[in-house]
Amino acid sequence: MTIKVKAIIGSTSSTSFNLKLVEYLRNHYADQLDITPVFINDLETFSVDIDNNPPANVKAFKDDVKDSDAVLFAVPEYNFSIPGALKNAIDWLSRGGDFTLKEKPAFIIGSSMGVLGSVRAQIHLREILSNPALAPVLLPGNEVYIGSVHEKINEAGELTDQGTIAFLDQVVKNFIEFYNKQHNSAVLV
Repeated sequence: MTIKVKAIIGSTSSTSFNLKLVEYLRNHYADQLDITPVFINDLETFSVDIDNNPPANVKAFKDDVKDSDAVLFAVPEYNFSIPGALKNAIDWLSRGGDFTLKEKPAFIIGSSMGVLGSVRAQIHLREILSNPALAPVLLPGNEVYIGSVHEKINEAGELTDQGTIAFLDQVVKNFIEFYNKQHNSAVLV
């Protein structure tokens, strides 16, 4: 059984390294994870004025994320935090009373051209996701910070750094075990 994962792409850039990482994961682990990128580029800016009647693209985004077994957040770092577009998307996920992410297994990856690989953004993202209106169940102890990513992905979008590949192999293995444990305990309840 493959796990149906929706990967929320935290960047709106067409040349996003985080999107390239998600594409790598999608191809490399296709026998274990059915990863589908979810884009946030065109979401209406959140406002309480339209909270009760969100635009069609917001409804489609929330439905897309809800229709998954698990969620992957692919987050770049902008000015020591998450991009505004990602915060906006998460704000929509927290609204409407449908608890789109609540108790859904999730994990986070992030990369940057800098050496820290989105560590500050991921700290902020974890804090945001701890909100009870969101509350996914995050894979603990498997932080993925890929620094100098531009030196680890080739022109074809393939990850070439063997240490990073081996690390991702372990994180994916850990996530699958984590997912199965979460899924099995939910079934028993």
